[in-house]
Amino acid sequence: MPILLALLGTALLVAGCDYQVHPMESREVSFQGQEFTVVSLDLHRESLSLHWRNPDNDQPFGDIQTLREWGAANGKRLMFAANAGIYDQSYAPLGLYVEHGKTLVPLNLFHGNPAAGNFSIRPNGVFAIYADGHAAVRTSTDFKTDGKPADWATQSGPMLVIDGQINTQFLDDSNSTKWRSGVCAHTPYQVLFVVSESPVNFHTFASLFRDKLGCRDALYLDGSISQFYIDGTGYTGAPTFMVKPYAGIFAVFADQ
Repeated sequence: MPILLALLGTALLVAGCDYQVHPMESREVSFQGQEFTVVSLDLHRESLSLHWRNPDNDQPFGDIQTLREWGAANGKRLMFAANAGIYDQSYAPLGLYVEHGKTLVPLNLFHGNPAAGNFSIRPNGVFAIYADGHAAVRTSTDFKTDGKPADWATQSGPMLVIDGQINTQFLDDSNSTKWRSGVCAHTPYQVLFVVSESPVNFHTFASLFRDKLGCRDALYLDGSISQFYIDGTGYTGAPTFMVKPYAGIFAVFADQ
């Protein structure tokens, strides 16, 4: 029996070490005849950050590869990256953007601007990570009402799911389909990022978050140009030829 216990203990130790090597979990999910990539991050174990401008020269990173190269030059390996939300014609975030607790772009509550595209579909929302490390998705007005400063935050839109309800602006039979990405805080310390592997309408995308993934609040990040980078897998989401420069980029780095 002691030998068996020792072997079991060794197996558990090895399994535990193996688990710690992987900073996240990614999986393929089928829903209503379509395929999606879901990346799950445990904020107790992974440090999720936002990156817009290179601190060395104040120039926008613009794409995931440039951010990856910057990380490598600073002794960090990029494990996960995703574009962080909707931006304007000058390639600046269209709404709230916070890095390291510093607000670089203020909350945008402007209503009814058709030039804002999907951002103008109400309500839009904010994904934020706070000083204690927990994450939340809130409507923009709720985020303002809370008044809690965030360490990291991006505003995008529209909200996909609000308090367990699909955004009423979405039609289940809409023929407006695009590659789409979104995010939710499944629990305060578990964040789910999702990108579609083919064009999908808003209603189906929102239904995935609510009915398949169990998210009570979820935020749309972007469409058509959305890609995820996953270490060991590469890029997934929209075809590369459709990708344009990004503003903010979510990232998880590991020390090399």
